[in-house]
Amino acid sequence: MLKNSEFFKKLMYKLGDYVIRQCDKNDIKEVIDINWNTLPEHYTEYFFIDILNQYPETFLVSEHAVDGNITGYIMCRIEYGVSNFKKLRFARKGHIISVAVSEKYRGKNIGKTLVTEALKSMRKKKCSEVYLEVRRTNLEAIGLYNKLDFTHNMILEKYYQDGESASLMIKQLSE
Repeated sequence: MLKNSEFFKKLMYKLGDYVIRQCDKNDIKEVIDINWNTLPEHYTEYFFIDILNQYPETFLVSEHAVDGNITGYIMCRIEYGVSNFKKLRFARKGHIISVAVSEKYRGKNIGKTLVTEALKSMRKKKCSEVYLEVRRTNLEAIGLYNKLDFTHNMILEKYYQDGESASLMIKQLSE
């Protein structure tokens, strides 16, 4: 667990027995464990550290306030690219790379809160829109993103390494 002064500096949101805060280098091992135990897409330790170093405001974790265990994470980056909303325009976009919550902590609004807090951070970083890729069979995640006003933009055929297609989902953050 972080020392008190560091903890309160990085604390973003309290959700019952859980706090949402910026990820710290000391959290990476637990984040990787969650990734490997809950998702079929895996990244290298270097990738996680690189995203943390470049985009710390949008790499968040959920921590159990009592035992200090990391219960979930969201990893995002900021990009420039063609807007999904304004034809022939470029936009500053948030990209939700990965979201995961350990199985035993699901059903407690941790995933929803992680996404919501990451969206707030992206707004602060002046992103006008956000996007993510989600497996077409991951109906639970698609339902969550729909509740958060993401819309389906297109199907990315055979997007994942195992050949499954993805749904590209988008959300406008500001005008």
